[in-house]
Amino acid sequence: MKTNHKMTRTSRTLTFTISAFIIALRLFPLESNAQMVESGIDVLQKSNFDILSGKKIGVITNPTGVNQKLVSSIDLLHEAPNVEVKALYSPEHGIRGDHAAGAKVGTYTDKKTGLTVYSLYGKNKKPNSKMLKGLDALVYDIQDIGVRSYTYISTMGLAMEACLENDIEFIVLDRPNPIGGLKVEGGLVEPDYISFVSQFPIPYVYGLTCGELANYLNEEGMLKNGKKCKLTVVEMNGWKRDMVFAETGLPWVPTSPHIPNSNTAIYYAISGILGELYTISIGVGYTQPFELFAAEWIDADKLAYNLNGLSLVGVIFRPVHYKPYYSVGKDKMIHGVQLHFTDVKKANLSLVQFYVLQELHKLYPNKNVFEMCNKSRLNMFDKVCGDKKIRDQFSENFLVKDIEDLWNKPAIDFKEKSKKYYLY
Repeated sequence: MKTNHKMTRTSRTLTFTISAFIIALRLFPLESNAQMVESGIDVLQKSNFDILSGKKIGVITNPTGVNQKLVSSIDLLHEAPNVEVKALYSPEHGIRGDHAAGAKVGTYTDKKTGLTVYSLYGKNKKPNSKMLKGLDALVYDIQDIGVRSYTYISTMGLAMEACLENDIEFIVLDRPNPIGGLKVEGGLVEPDYISFVSQFPIPYVYGLTCGELANYLNEEGMLKNGKKCKLTVVEMNGWKRDMVFAETGLPWVPTSPHIPNSNTAIYYAISGILGELYTISIGVGYTQPFELFAAEWIDADKLAYNLNGLSLVGVIFRPVHYKPYYSVGKDKMIHGVQLHFTDVKKANLSLVQFYVLQELHKLYPNKNVFEMCNKSRLNMFDKVCGDKKIRDQFSENFLVKDIEDLWNKPAIDFKEKSKKYYLY
């Protein structure tokens, strides 16, 4: 019988395409359940802003503070007839997203509303009594990414302390954790390493929404002097702990220039610590921030082979070659790997970067990334890790197994301890 090779090839192509599509849906589901989840601002809006009625409020937010229809929370609250917005407070990147990462900003006026904007990423990272004068409540509405070193939760915690000190209510409009509420990874922050990139002793990937985290900080005595502020959390509707952001049906607004989509928030956890050294490109400065690991001296094929040989759960690597537009490796052809998820929910995100360092050391024992970087970057690496012990212990043999207990055990304990603060 004669075989129709053309039909066979077509069938194989179709089968492969369908299989690839099914895998893609499993890894990062399409936002098909439109408006399935209602964030805190949506719930508040449906209630006609009842809990704010008659109150003089300040609002801490940025471009991520929007409702399901992408209307700014600033504008919704400013236009609500029963709410009096007195001032705005801006985290890193600005109230409307018009300031670069790390840029220090002073007090200015929001052109659209005419309201005074106080920067919380400049001279004052914590609102003072003058900035809060006359307020009944301070409202927080910012989309976070679920990783401790991202500074928005530091802003939230310090603002809670300011409300405590000035007898003002703190109100969190809750939003999804884009990594989900089940994944908890990394050690806690030691007292000597508390900083704006590690403000509180929580794991690197902490598995809570911002509202749940606010409750945890408040009830566990983590605010100044162990005292509690008057806290209200406006809960979401429809969010479940096992959801990554793509499953919420909500629109994603970039939380910062290098987090353009919700998947990037997950990638941030795999490379953000290593990125602090500025010795290896992690894709920042190219089109795939936080997805890549590369340098001029790396053999891409060998690194991909070594990493895939580890059979890490939920991830796979492919060789890549690219020329960054800025940052590490700018205008140079560099070589390395791109990480792809095969099952994002099962992957251990934060240890990936240490496995990359482990395999690089095997291939290039004379290339010590800790010795290649500026000494000030070592300090930032330690702050983001939460203490110096991780680097000290890892750099002895460059083996992940040497730090697994240091990294994993505190996370297991925290997850159990934090369960009583789950709202969903």
